[in-house]
Amino acid sequence: MTMDKIWVLVRQGILDTAYMTFPSTFFAYLLGLPLGVLLVISQKGHIRAMPTLNTVLGAVINFLRSIPFLILLVMLFPVTRVVMGTAIGTRSIIFPLVISAFPYVARMVEGSLKEVDPGLIEAAQSMGMSTFQIIRKVLLPEALPSLVNGAAICITTILAYTAMAGAAGGDGLGKIAITYGLNRREYGVMYAASIALVVMVQIIQILGNILTNALDHRKR
Repeated sequence: MTMDKIWVLVRQGILDTAYMTFPSTFFAYLLGLPLGVLLVISQKGHIRAMPTLNTVLGAVINFLRSIPFLILLVMLFPVTRVVMGTAIGTRSIIFPLVISAFPYVARMVEGSLKEVDPGLIEAAQSMGMSTFQIIRKVLLPEALPSLVNGAAICITTILAYTAMAGAAGGDGLGKIAITYGLNRREYGVMYAASIALVVMVQIIQILGNILTNALDHRKR
């Protein structure tokens, strides 16, 4: 395969990978961010302690996190068909990616919010702030650098999951590397797709680090 054909194939793979990754990340955070907040504030001794809810929610999230993505992808075929209109193809991968990623997002958000100084929360409570105000004005702003860094990690994790999209007829760099590269012994294609995937991961991580440092008031 000529370099021009390899480039065309890899360029399309980058677009397909981005098409699966970024919408999946958005919807995973739409579900995972409030769940992560709830995991923190419902802990014993926190601003809205609900130990039973915290235990049940934590168990459900841990259960979903423990299912390998490829198995979850197959298990969700019937639901994916209803939600996305099809269970096969690049677009259909977005739904199982969201279901697989949002528990991971919830735990990342939980870890970030736990880094907030408890003294700040106590000060906010003493000022009469409501639960929502404490979340919006204390927890999230103080944890923002860590949240951004966690978001970069989540995006790269979802990016890695897209490599398995070929199992459901999806496209992307992972499918190109395996189907066009490894299976057809076009090793130039395999290496080009793999390098493109690594470059995408590095760009996201570098941008995440830059943004994290810019938002971290402790380094100013």
